[in-house]
Amino acid sequence: MVSERAWADAEIIWDFHQMHHEPRPCSVAVGLGSHDLGVADTTVDLYRRGMAPLIVFTGATSRTTQTRMPHGEAVHYRERALELGVPPAAVLVEPRATNTGENILFTRALLEENGVDVESVLLVSKPYEERRAYATARKLWPEVEIVSASTPMTFHQYVDSISDSRLVIEMLVGALQRLLLYPKQGFIVALPVPDDALAAYERLCADGFTSRLARTSVA
Repeated sequence: MVSERAWADAEIIWDFHQMHHEPRPCSVAVGLGSHDLGVADTTVDLYRRGMAPLIVFTGATSRTTQTRMPHGEAVHYRERALELGVPPAAVLVEPRATNTGENILFTRALLEENGVDVESVLLVSKPYEERRAYATARKLWPEVEIVSASTPMTFHQYVDSISDSRLVIEMLVGALQRLLLYPKQGFIVALPVPDDALAAYERLCADGFTSRLARTSVA
C-alpha cells in the first residue's frame, strides 16, 4: 500500500522529470526505444502535426523488450509508425543502441551518414525520462537545440497504464538518482534539482522505494 505522502512525493518527482517544453518544428523527431509503444505513437502524432519532416527510432532490445519486441525496439516502433500511415521514406531506424547515450550517438551518426542537416531535435521519450534524455543529448550533441516531448499524461494516468504504483514510484526514484549520479561519470550535463524534488527523493528512498537505484552510491 502506497501512503498519501509517498503519492505526493512521487507527483513532485514526476513533474520535475518533465521538461515542460512546448513542441515546435524541429529538423528531426527522435523516438527513444523502450517497452512503451506510446513513444512511437506520440512521435507519429508530432510528425503529423508538422513538428518534424523526418523520424528516427532508436533502440535494440533489453530484458524487458526482447519477448515483446524480438526484432528490436526501433524496428517495432517503425512498424507501428507505418501502421499509422507514416510514409516509409520518412522513418529511419537505428537498431543498435542499448542505452540513452548510444541512442544519441548512434542517431547522430545515422543522420550524418544520410546527409541530414540537423539544427534541432524533437526528443521523444517516456514521460519520466524526459529530463535525463535531455541532459544526455545536451552532453553528447551540444551543438543542436533539444526540445523534449512525451505522451501528455498525469502521474495517475501513467500509474493506471502500468497497473503497478510501487514499480512506477521506484522508476521515478531511480531516474532521479541517475540525474544526481551521471554528471560525475560524464554521461550527462548537470541540471539543478530543486529542494522539494530532492527532499521527496530522500523520503521515498528512506521508505524503501529503492529497487531501481543504481548500485553505485551518489554520495
